[in-house]
Amino acid sequence: MTKQEKQNIIKISWELHNKIESNYINHPAKKGSANWLEKQHLLLADMALHLLQTALHSDDSKHYRLQDNLYAILTISDQFLPKANLKEATKHIYNK
Repeated sequence: MTKQEKQNIIKISWELHNKIESNYINHPAKKGSANWLEKQHLLLADMALHLLQTALHSDDSKHYRLQDNLYAILTISDQFLPKANLKEATKHIYNK
């Protein structure tokens, strides 16, 4: 993939991110409400776009961003997949 192709994908991902984040912020659900998981799906999509952006950056010194992205995705996903024990997996992301 060329540098220009990566930049184009990242540009598009920011446009998507802005739309999703705006919908997340404006979503009326509160934790415990009937539509809470719908709001959490928006947050998961937001974090997935951040992971995409991190993966396409060629700067290898930004591994801490990958850790942050994965931690967020696992933490959010844990409520959708409670038997997968994803919260436990987050404990290992920052171990060296």
